[in-house]
Amino acid sequence: THLHSQLAQLSANLSDTENLVRMTSVQAESMRGLGAWHGGMFMAASKVLGEEAINRDAAAQAKGGQR
Repeated sequence: THLHSQLAQLSANLSDTENLVRMTSVQAESMRGLGAWHGGMFMAASKVLGEEAINRDAAAQAKGGQR
């Protein structure tokens, strides 16, 4: 009977582990999507900030050339 109770506990633990692995898989897929979204935001921010820097440098050169 002790072996039977241990086997039942093992079965319950395996069931819990299976559910946790399934949940982790779903969360990992969501994290992948979130990572792609963040990457896109970083690229967009880099493009915007890079264009602002280029425009600022061009304006500074134009002011310097007029003097």
